[in-house]
Amino acid sequence: MPASAAVIRDATHADLDAIAAIFGHYVTETVVTFEETPPTVEDWARRLAELTGRGLPFLVAEVPAGGRTASEDDALTVVGYAYAGPWRPKPAYRHTAEDAIYLAPGRTGAGLGAALLDALLTRCAEAGVRQVVAVIADSGSDVSAALHRRFGFRPAGLLAGVGHKHGRWIDTQLMQCDLTARAHQ
Repeated sequence: MPASAAVIRDATHADLDAIAAIFGHYVTETVVTFEETPPTVEDWARRLAELTGRGLPFLVAEVPAGGRTASEDDALTVVGYAYAGPWRPKPAYRHTAEDAIYLAPGRTGAGLGAALLDALLTRCAEAGVRQVVAVIADSGSDVSAALHRRFGFRPAGLLAGVGHKHGRWIDTQLMQCDLTARAHQ
């Protein structure tokens, strides 16, 4: 399913089951998140309320359930989500956010991550965010870092061996995007 068939929109409570299921896969099967227990739908409801209450974006990507081009009668299925959260709790960081993007298994490689990240960065800028930080776990794949580089993120540091999951030590790469510079491109 090409990303052009996707609808990117604000997340709602009706999307939380799908979001929990998508993230649950990454928690239990991968090292791309340092969570070890999948958050519940109630946890996601709190996160949605907190982030949107701060004026930060929380988006979902939907595609037609039947895999066709969308029409008004087609049911849509949530296949990914992205949100921006506070980078750190101290007030001086209020114009810096951390991004998160997750796609349902089997939905990678079709441009959905790029569509979500593009919309997320636009919405972050509209919300007054100046810097977006990506914290990317070393999963043995460069896909997430490559996606972020496409949107102007630059390396900002490497934290070696800071996580331990599934029997191995994991590094995290920090990347940073200056939205004020991106606005002038």
